[in-house]
Amino acid sequence: MRRTWRWFGPQDRVSVDDMLQASVEGVVSALHHVPTGTVWSAEEISKRQAEIGRKTDGSPSGLAWEVVESLPVSEDIKKQSGDWRAHIETYKESLANLAAAGISTVCYNFMPVLDWTRTDLAWRLPTGGTCMRFDYADFAAFDIHILKRDGARDDFPSEIACEADERFAAMSEERKTQLATNVVFGLPGAAEHMTLDQVKTHLGEYSDVTPERLRAHLIDFLSEVVPVAEKLDIRMCCHPDDPPFGLLGLPRVMSTEADYRTVLEAVPSLSNGITLCSGSLGARPDNDLPGMMERLGDRVHFLHLRNVKRETEAMRGSFHEAEHLGGDTDMVALIAAVLAEESKRRAAGRADQSIPFRPDHGQDIMDDLGRRAQPGYPAIGRMKGLAELRGIVTALSHDRFGAARTDRS
Repeated sequence: MRRTWRWFGPQDRVSVDDMLQASVEGVVSALHHVPTGTVWSAEEISKRQAEIGRKTDGSPSGLAWEVVESLPVSEDIKKQSGDWRAHIETYKESLANLAAAGISTVCYNFMPVLDWTRTDLAWRLPTGGTCMRFDYADFAAFDIHILKRDGARDDFPSEIACEADERFAAMSEERKTQLATNVVFGLPGAAEHMTLDQVKTHLGEYSDVTPERLRAHLIDFLSEVVPVAEKLDIRMCCHPDDPPFGLLGLPRVMSTEADYRTVLEAVPSLSNGITLCSGSLGARPDNDLPGMMERLGDRVHFLHLRNVKRETEAMRGSFHEAEHLGGDTDMVALIAAVLAEESKRRAAGRADQSIPFRPDHGQDIMDDLGRRAQPGYPAIGRMKGLAELRGIVTALSHDRFGAARTDRS
């Protein structure tokens, strides 16, 4: 398992130097400033590689850009409207430029409108640290009373809608503004953030897009770009929906094992793969993360290892970002399944024997609280998570105790 770390570029308050001190082996990044649907040029890719390749004092860092997260898919492609065909061609060109630069793992997602959704970006924990949280009643209050989406109330259980009414009535104007800002925060690191009016416009454009239609559009997209990725020796890996259930009346198509299996079978290429995010998928009680890794592991090209604590066992409910070993996902069992998959790959002689993983998200603790880094991406909280994950990997890989080296299938 190869240790990686997400970096948002020179504006990131967690520096390249910090990554080195956290014992990172490779870097996950993206050209967040390039508008979606525009080609990632060779010059911009080279510039980001150079930024990653040097420390603050200008000396070589020894680190390289190894995983792209994310090369975004435009809303036009998802809806198959407007400039969607041209955007597919620019996507292919971006893949070619990335391959020429030596980057072979590309993460993306197919979530409509919002790339992830939280109601709190700095929810206070009993420890004094903070984390991101999704509160279902607060989200309902946003949807029903702030966004005022047509039919919103009917999308929630009656008890949640009633609780949302009470929450909204008690909210200060400051909290209402903050809640709206949090929900539409958008893609981490992106320069573009939507207004409520823009969200409403996008929702209207998806009014006739069913889950079946969105899934068909995803398969159409992959049918176009995966053959190109194959020729370029690029491994594409789709990130799951976050959270993995419907919001704002929008369709979701990558929330369960069945969702992934459908898309993998529709485009049966090793270049069509999975970003297995234990945090996103773990927000649903019916997702078996170790089992998914065992059954779909040959197509897993990238791992986001984080944990969430579900605050209810309902299929749609509140949850918060837990410590990496403290949530509802059995991280030891999941990592054991990853190591077993890597053992199979070594036996098969695959080039991608070591699967890149990153300590996804983290609680803001200690000096993180004053640094105010990208929400979910603190320095110390992620380093703590990485240390915990490394401990599990080391223990399970030990010659004396390494049961994970055995083929478990």
